[in-house]
Amino acid sequence: MSDSQHPGAEAAVPTAASAGVASSVVPALDVVGLSKTFDGTQVLTDIRFDVLPGEVHALVGENGSGKSTTVKILAGVYDPDDGGAVTVAGTALDLSDPSASDAAGLRFVHQDLGLVAALDARDNLALGQGYDTGWPWRIRWRSEGAAAREALDRLGYDIDVTQPVSTLSISERTAIAIARALSPRRETPAVVVLDEPTANLPESEVRRLAASIRRLSAAGIGVLFISHHFEEVFDLADRVTVLRDGKVVTTRPVAELDHGSLVELMTGRTLDVDHVAQPQSELRDVVLATSGLNGAVVRDLDLTVAGGEVVGVAGITGSGREEVARLVAGDLSPESGEVVVAGRRIAAGRPDLCKAAGMSYVPAERKTNGIVTGHSVAENVVIADLRPLRRRGALRARLQRRDADAWIERLDVRPRDGGLPIESLSGGNQQKVVLARALRLSPTVLVLDEPTQGVDVGAQAQIRSHIRAAVAEGLGVLVCSSSSEELAEMCDRVVVMVGGRRVRDMVAPMEVDEITAATLQSVAEGTA
Repeated sequence: MSDSQHPGAEAAVPTAASAGVASSVVPALDVVGLSKTFDGTQVLTDIRFDVLPGEVHALVGENGSGKSTTVKILAGVYDPDDGGAVTVAGTALDLSDPSASDAAGLRFVHQDLGLVAALDARDNLALGQGYDTGWPWRIRWRSEGAAAREALDRLGYDIDVTQPVSTLSISERTAIAIARALSPRRETPAVVVLDEPTANLPESEVRRLAASIRRLSAAGIGVLFISHHFEEVFDLADRVTVLRDGKVVTTRPVAELDHGSLVELMTGRTLDVDHVAQPQSELRDVVLATSGLNGAVVRDLDLTVAGGEVVGVAGITGSGREEVARLVAGDLSPESGEVVVAGRRIAAGRPDLCKAAGMSYVPAERKTNGIVTGHSVAENVVIADLRPLRRRGALRARLQRRDADAWIERLDVRPRDGGLPIESLSGGNQQKVVLARALRLSPTVLVLDEPTQGVDVGAQAQIRSHIRAAVAEGLGVLVCSSSSEELAEMCDRVVVMVGGRRVRDMVAPMEVDEITAATLQSVAEGTA
């Protein structure tokens, strides 16, 4: 095989014509020569790709490869370096004007969703568009509610649109952000940019979103789709552009690639990403137990985790799966029941006592509850325990840097600069920092809620390897996840939740399709 044919080699970016589309077709989005430098560091170099009308175009790459920076330039959040150009449906986009992208017909669903948690769905859908008003300038709330329900119904969601967004599940919040981008109050978009929209969605919601994306494509709207889930890329995308280290490696029709070749293009190396049953670690004493645990949805939950064991919690949205980690870690106060960590009974809603007993917790909502904004990467790594960094009562910067740098290296956080603001990292690298902070505490119990959301396939393998190594040393892990693949890959046992109750246990080795949304739905309906 020649270098030009090798899947890891750089290839020319195909034009619309070379992709089998008539040359007269004007791209819905054409990106030419975008570059970006932060504080002397080149993070994007000569980015080039286009999105055709009605095309679903995937943008993939490892965490820190430049995907989110590209999106933020398109959205007007960042100014690019001189020399690049973007056109939308043949019209040049003014990259210096933050409002130009919306006016040109670009719509965005960002990783952080951009919702106001204290407001309800009606208010969030009206942001940037205005309300339906009557004389004398009063909001027609009945009309607003009907419009919000209709927009969410089109995505397959039945949500109380009067409830604050903060009370909704992550998947429901994602639906609101998508519904806002597709609002019929605005002109039909030329391109919808979806930046990891499925990161927090279980398979059933992913299918709903996929149907919506196909409807957009059928209507002639271009879709720029960013995802770490390769099965979604192969299912939805027509072409894929691969970024590595801020550069375009290639743009190719998805039909020319398979899972392995796409991984190699993205990482520059061969990576075994197939499911392999993990060897059972030697079980030790029970390190986590719940008894009669009750929350808003969870009912009478009893479970145990032993040292050297990984126990998963599966369930569709609304099953109670979303509550389990928060109840166990003290992030939510249970209505009743008890949590015991390493033999110590923990008072309700006391995460400090959980930590003191030897529990570390990685929450699902990284931006809200995981990272500490306004602080550096190094500070985020060490902030949970500063005692080893003090000498004679004073915090030593040299010790902090050395400690943080070791964990940044160990978890492969990129860029490897502990002095950078945590906000400057990609979502996946922020997740690595949160995990590094949890593992640094040398816990007895590790509670993980959606641990690899927004993390690329290579980094997922690294994270799971670190966790399994700690498990082999006696760590007990409880992992709650909407990803059946993640649960099958990581867990020795999986507890299935339906209607707030534990209804089934699965024991390793497990196949991915045993714990898919379809199987869980069958369990919920009593047909499996």
